[in-house]
Amino acid sequence: MLNQTSVTEFLLLGVTDIQELWPFLFVVFLTIYLINVAGNGAILMIVIRDPKLHSPMYFFLGNLSCLDICYSTVTLPKMLENFLSPNKAISFVGCISQLHFFHFLGSTEAMLLAVMAFDRFVAICKPLRYTVIMNHQHCTQMAGTVWVIGFSHALMHSIMTSNLNFCRFNHIHHFFCDIKPLLELACGNTDLNQWLLNTVTGTIAMCPFFLTLLSYSYIITSLLFKTRSCSVLHKALSTCASHFMVVTLFYVPVLVTYARPSSGSSMEQERVIAIMYTVVTPVLNPLIYTLRNKDVKRALIKAVRRNYRWRNPETASEA
Repeated sequence: MLNQTSVTEFLLLGVTDIQELWPFLFVVFLTIYLINVAGNGAILMIVIRDPKLHSPMYFFLGNLSCLDICYSTVTLPKMLENFLSPNKAISFVGCISQLHFFHFLGSTEAMLLAVMAFDRFVAICKPLRYTVIMNHQHCTQMAGTVWVIGFSHALMHSIMTSNLNFCRFNHIHHFFCDIKPLLELACGNTDLNQWLLNTVTGTIAMCPFFLTLLSYSYIITSLLFKTRSCSVLHKALSTCASHFMVVTLFYVPVLVTYARPSSGSSMEQERVIAIMYTVVTPVLNPLIYTLRNKDVKRALIKAVRRNYRWRNPETASEA
């Protein structure tokens, strides 16, 4: 489709206008990004390499780690560049691409969290049928489906947004290209775009959220009525605790951002909330799963020791 816009680039105004803070913020966000890549990359590596982690739960955890790395990579490198460069411009194509991958990965993660909750529901409530329901083929199909739906959802928004006419200002009061800031710059009628954002994106966000809550409701109900042993109850709930914390960290900022009207929020609030779900949450996910999951910790320690022996064969043989 031909783009009718007269704007060829946008200016990302970033996190703050206080230039004295830019070097400090650059170091902070660069550190967070490196920890994110290292932490999620380590989980992804051990899930692939350790045969003991070749189960549905860790297969989906590997997908989540891959999503978190890509999710932060969509926004953080450009933010870091803008801290050091006086030129805050991003091309029209680059802006639409950033919007596309941001919503692609974000919606995919929302649905993946629901699939992970379903996996815990089957494991706890239907343990005898777990290997049949959550076999490799079904897990691959579920993971592939959420990736395809997420891509299609983002493609709809990127096409609809790219065909808007931007003839006013090109200053985006944000540190990345998102739909809501771009709709504020567009000329003409944006009712359809706003409706798609509220209805389609709202559905993709809320349906997995309610399915996740439903899965946990069944899990808690089943455990309370069927399990009389406190140790068994504690062990079952502990397997869900990490996932539930990740769901909470992901959904609270997203719901605050997209569930309320634009007129009721300030630009500063929007940016702070966006930092939570684009920067903070992805870096916390590997820490949560590593600290609370004995299998992941054991596999990670094993991988570190194996790497140490490979790099220091003489020291390892003496030990």
